[in-house]
Amino acid sequence: MKTSNLKFILAACIMLWGTFASAQMIKTKTPARAKGQTDVLRLAAPAIPTVRVAFIGLGMRGPGAVERMTHIPGVEIVALCDMTQENTAKSNEILTKAGFPKAQEFYGDENAWRKVTALPNVDLVYVATDWLHHASIGVQAMKDGKHVAIEVPGALTMKEIWELIDTSEKTRKHCMQLENCVYDFFELTTLNMAQQGVFGEILHAEGSYIHGLQPFWGEYWNNWRMDYNIKHRGDVYATHGMGPACQALNIHRGDKMNFLVSMDTKAVGNPAYIKEKSGKEIKDFRNGDHTMTMIRTENGKTIHIQHDVTSPRPYSRMYQLSGTKGFANKYPLEGYALNGKELSDDVKPNHEKLNAHSFVPEEVKKALMEKYKHPIAKGIEEQAKKVGGHGGMDFIMDYRLIYCLQKGLPLDMDVYDLAEWSCLGPLTEISLDNNSAPVEIPDFTRGGWNKLKKLEFSE
Repeated sequence: MKTSNLKFILAACIMLWGTFASAQMIKTKTPARAKGQTDVLRLAAPAIPTVRVAFIGLGMRGPGAVERMTHIPGVEIVALCDMTQENTAKSNEILTKAGFPKAQEFYGDENAWRKVTALPNVDLVYVATDWLHHASIGVQAMKDGKHVAIEVPGALTMKEIWELIDTSEKTRKHCMQLENCVYDFFELTTLNMAQQGVFGEILHAEGSYIHGLQPFWGEYWNNWRMDYNIKHRGDVYATHGMGPACQALNIHRGDKMNFLVSMDTKAVGNPAYIKEKSGKEIKDFRNGDHTMTMIRTENGKTIHIQHDVTSPRPYSRMYQLSGTKGFANKYPLEGYALNGKELSDDVKPNHEKLNAHSFVPEEVKKALMEKYKHPIAKGIEEQAKKVGGHGGMDFIMDYRLIYCLQKGLPLDMDVYDLAEWSCLGPLTEISLDNNSAPVEIPDFTRGGWNKLKKLEFSE
């Protein structure tokens, strides 16, 4: 009798806890899709043999993009826009040095970009402004009939994210986030290995942005980046870690993220930096020195993401994949841990010494990276490293964007990638402000997350 009572009490407690836990989940709103509007999964727009590009934002990232585009055949750069004439003039010097005609310049105020999106001779608007202008320019560019590529993060609020999605779906225009880290050579190769089953089923992925920005804070126009960290709490720059992790887990291509939980430390480093440089005390600095976020997916996978831009730590995007048959790690040292039986004879000269408790020897790693070099990298690696841009990944990103537009192919990244990788900013802030409560992550495809079964790059 006592045993039965105990079982009943235990079952009741479990049910009550389940109800309590469910009630604590903070729900997010998913706006209904307008009648006649459809998703843009694998969106293919008409081919554009010569892509006419307008650049908006020519401070830190923009000029490098202008220079890289001069190395891609079939590109015309027709407009340059920035707050200052000095910046537009410098980018025009890049064009003339490369043998390109000068582009039309727009400058003078924060609304100069509006003239650019309205130009009739533009196919692609390339946005590299401060974060606050990313989404508004992207939305208007699509409304004005242009495809748009937006620097990271593509949006800062859930409202902005849904506006970008709805506008892309309504206009059938591409809206791609310029996430370069998915094109780094180790990430591309590791993704190919994952898709070929080398690691078995991927169960867990990690990523981060750990980068002390003290040498760079003063370079941001009007101090916009520090100002954003003063006012906002959470992982405000998650896309470098999220991109490679989500691609390996096929997010919205057979799986979807369900919820996140975030924790942070108190703010020490950046307030101290401000006091040292300006003498000002910021007592209500919002963003902690270190933020960590855990995500669970529909298929029972997990993602761990970190953000730290103030601690004296070596640069790291972490990038780890943990599967049932192997493990990949990028920082601080690139390596793979695999069972010897998972390796073919052409990459395991001493297979009896291989096990998953340590990284494979260097010669095996090199053989693996050569065997599984991603098809995208095979034809362009040499040129990418020569042109540069974070070791070549920036050039591959731009090259792939233009290639797909020229051929009328689906882009490597779509507006739902932008949404999923950028939503950590607003959603982690909600979690942190509610004592690290779990927060629902919307299905940004609104029911289409399982239509595609894996990530595929157009050939």
